[in-house]
Amino acid sequence: MMEFFIDTRVMIIVAAIILDLLIGDPKWLPHPVIGFGKLITFMEKKLNRGSSRQKKRQGVLLLTVVVGIAFASTFAIIYFLYQLHMIAGVLVEVYLISSTIAVKGLRQAALQVAVPLAQGNLFEARRQLSMIVGRDTENLGESELVRGTVETVAENTVDGITAPLFWAFIGGAPFAMAYRAINTLDSMVGYKNERYVDFGWSSARIDDVVNWIPAKFTSITLWLGAFFVRGTNKRKAWQITLRDASKHPSPNSGWSEAMVAGLMGIQLGGRNYYQGEVSHRAEMGNSENPLSCIHINQSIRLMHGGWFVFFMILALLWIIFN
Repeated sequence: MMEFFIDTRVMIIVAAIILDLLIGDPKWLPHPVIGFGKLITFMEKKLNRGSSRQKKRQGVLLLTVVVGIAFASTFAIIYFLYQLHMIAGVLVEVYLISSTIAVKGLRQAALQVAVPLAQGNLFEARRQLSMIVGRDTENLGESELVRGTVETVAENTVDGITAPLFWAFIGGAPFAMAYRAINTLDSMVGYKNERYVDFGWSSARIDDVVNWIPAKFTSITLWLGAFFVRGTNKRKAWQITLRDASKHPSPNSGWSEAMVAGLMGIQLGGRNYYQGEVSHRAEMGNSENPLSCIHINQSIRLMHGGWFVFFMILALLWIIFN
């Protein structure tokens, strides 16, 4: 049974991608991330207290419990199902891996901003952007709405697509689910504010570690995929990426954002507001082209090209070395 599991990993991941492209994350299907979120919320209320040292130690406990449950429960389920019947194991593993990636969801989220924006409906575009970013969106104009959306697509190409694919190749559904648990922890407690700076420290650091290779590799595959996208500047993109990626507060997110900015000849980063408080994000890219709605659609095409090349290279390497 386990030989079958190993030999068919590429096909399982292909099926997971196809399933995500077809149905995305329908609300009628149970989603593991919702369960992670509820567990994190419950434990955070119980553990996030005490001194700075205590909070760090209890944050490590949170990380260990959530990721341990994600990995162990996934492994136990698919191992049992493979022993029960090969097809049952494959079907459940396909679904579990598909639940860790969000190709369709990321595209839809971007288009839900782009469509009303193209129609001149700034109110709706602002409302849709507010659902996918943490910044204040009430007073944003067209260029800032575009910037927020493009930054989201660029960053989440890693978090929502290529990194879970990378870990699915490494260790199947258990590793992909463990990655998703880490990423959920970072998105919920990995902030450097007064409440989470100590408690979420370990979650933020582990998220940096598990995204380190996928983020760098994704910048390469975004560049390769750009050969199939019109209007991109491949020649300058690497120069800009190497110049600007390290400016980002995250050691990983800057790589995909800087590459996308370089390929499209736009500038990302700048001034954001969070609950009325100004926050300055380092600027990446050159402002050669004014930001417009067309750049959202172009970022979606770059996202598709990037993850597809990423998958093809990993699949080829898996076949060669296995």
